[in-house]
Amino acid sequence: MNPDVSLVLGLIVAGFSVPSILSAISDGRSPRASAVTVLIAGGLILYALQSQPGGYTLAEIPDVFVRVFAVFLN
Repeated sequence: MNPDVSLVLGLIVAGFSVPSILSAISDGRSPRASAVTVLIAGGLILYALQSQPGGYTLAEIPDVFVRVFAVFLN
């Protein structure tokens, strides 16, 4: 898998897991499914950071999103 794709997927999954965690906590449930999604997101992000030579900087992340979405739109 391309490191750019795994970074974007990891960031999207991590973003979607935050409302799930907050919902589970506010309902008094344990956030088991949310914890699994956070682990998956962390694994994808870690894979991307280790696979990309030199890693990523915060300034590169918007460009990575644009590159990945451009590939999928073409």
